[in-house]
Amino acid sequence: MVRVRFAPSPTGTLHVGNALSAVANRRFGDWLLLRLDDTDAARNVPGGEEAIVEDLRWLGIEWDDGPVRQSERASRHMAAAREAGLPQRFEGVMLWRDDNSPTFHLATVVDDIDFEITHVIRGSDHRPNEELHAALHRALGSQPPHVIHHGLLVGADGKKLSKRADGATVASLREDGYPAEAVRAYLEELELPRHDVHLDLERIRSLSVDVLAHLDDAQLASRAGVPVEAAALMRGAHDLVEARRLAQSVLEPPSVESTQSPETLERFVELRRPLPDVISKDEAKTVIRELKAVGGNLRALRAALTGAERGPELWAVLRALPRDEALRRALPS
Repeated sequence: MVRVRFAPSPTGTLHVGNALSAVANRRFGDWLLLRLDDTDAARNVPGGEEAIVEDLRWLGIEWDDGPVRQSERASRHMAAAREAGLPQRFEGVMLWRDDNSPTFHLATVVDDIDFEITHVIRGSDHRPNEELHAALHRALGSQPPHVIHHGLLVGADGKKLSKRADGATVASLREDGYPAEAVRAYLEELELPRHDVHLDLERIRSLSVDVLAHLDDAQLASRAGVPVEAAALMRGAHDLVEARRLAQSVLEPPSVESTQSPETLERFVELRRPLPDVISKDEAKTVIRELKAVGGNLRALRAALTGAERGPELWAVLRALPRDEALRRALPS
């Protein structure tokens, strides 16, 4: 059995590069431990653990054990060091502080031993620790796990991606409206890159379009937080933020009342009033067809209903607006 671990530090929302490691560990491992490397209290932030757990769950990444906090296993780390007769400084690196709190290096190796980790999959920025940790494993009487380092996700300049950069965190991608399936699909496409990879937001955006296109009306409306009747307004959106904006452009009343082509608006009211509160696509198209037959000004109708000259297809607008709201906008007086 391949036993792996994902071990972020609770410093806030998950960096997209760390998410790449999480996805790789979940795909590669038969058994996954979620471990929180919180030995450096100065770097931990309130709510950091909860943010990481939320991000992982949003991405659909489940784990088999954890979260295990290294800080809660300090006595075990120190006991292992004493049993092996390790010095405080091992190969020039401090294993524990003067207050007897273990550092990252000791805690990591002892935890990997205790949880029987067979493979360590992590970013190449951890490569300098490989020889030290292997030596620590041997000093503690353990066989080092197999280590796989993958390339990092970097910015356009090829440098480390700052959390402040656009799309650099899972939370920012979620806030920008990208569905979780698109973000995870992008990370899975990268697999285990041998070299550093530039973060490709355009690829995530393309995957987002595909994901949204395959959602049914109820799913799309639920994710955007709008009535299901408004789903057609959002078709073709690149992300959920854009989808929501398209829907709200129709659902929110126009700020200025239209005075164009009152005869078209009166005929629209005559056609719409006897129909159900929410009409079907076919019923909406029938209304439009009847208006065209009498030379109705459809641009004026759109302006009255949405306050704009362009936008989603007119049948989708009619379907999204309940009867009373549509009539009120057509003949506000």
